[in-house]
Amino acid sequence: MAAISYDSEAILADFGKRHGITFVLLADPKSEVISRYGVLDEAAKSFTKGMAHPGYFFVTPDGKVSEEFFEAAYTDRYTANNLMLKLFPDLVEGSGREVPAPHLGLSLSQSDQLVIPGSRLTLTAAISLPPDIHVYAPGVLSYKPIQLMIEPPAEVKLARVRYPKPAILYLPAIKESVPVYEGRFRISQDVVVSASGAFLKSIGEGKTITLKGTLQYQACDKTTCFLPQQVQVSWDIRVGALDGQRAPEAIQHK
Repeated sequence: MAAISYDSEAILADFGKRHGITFVLLADPKSEVISRYGVLDEAAKSFTKGMAHPGYFFVTPDGKVSEEFFEAAYTDRYTANNLMLKLFPDLVEGSGREVPAPHLGLSLSQSDQLVIPGSRLTLTAAISLPPDIHVYAPGVLSYKPIQLMIEPPAEVKLARVRYPKPAILYLPAIKESVPVYEGRFRISQDVVVSASGAFLKSIGEGKTITLKGTLQYQACDKTTCFLPQQVQVSWDIRVGALDGQRAPEAIQHK
């Protein structure tokens, strides 16, 4: 892992020491590499001129860019744990908080417990269905699909809910093929914590945001569809204050 920015070696050395960073920090003061990768923030002015849009490239061992994770707004950025969850989801297998739910197992987790304003993190609902039980996937016609619906407070914005690719199940009784989920699967929701000036002032030493929602579904076996269910779900996100300390004036961007 390495990070690159338009900062000088002196600024990076100061920043790395203050934050205890042990991975490589690369200085690109003329933004040459940043420009070649196509992530130069053309709108940045004054001392921010030359900086990159914040984000990550995932590079494979043979040197090819496999994935890109970038935000449009300078204040917003993916957390490292969010990326780990997207790239290596099996690392979080079995983690989470169990929530009682009829006909299935439900575990709620999140990529990060503590974030700062502007962070993009992932909320996850991990579902485990008993053998011979299925739920319908979004997009199904004439049936009730599983849906995760979160009511966002003013301090966050929601990205699109991510559902896994469904299996196709043939129902002999009605001679119809339908998209379903069976076994174990995850539903994920990215949320971005506000970085507005008003929210920054309200944080103080820290603040907890609670996101509430419902998981709706109808479980079925080979012969019977059970009554539709609505299970209440929630996640708590602790938001810490931003570190506003700059490098010593002698080495700052002018």
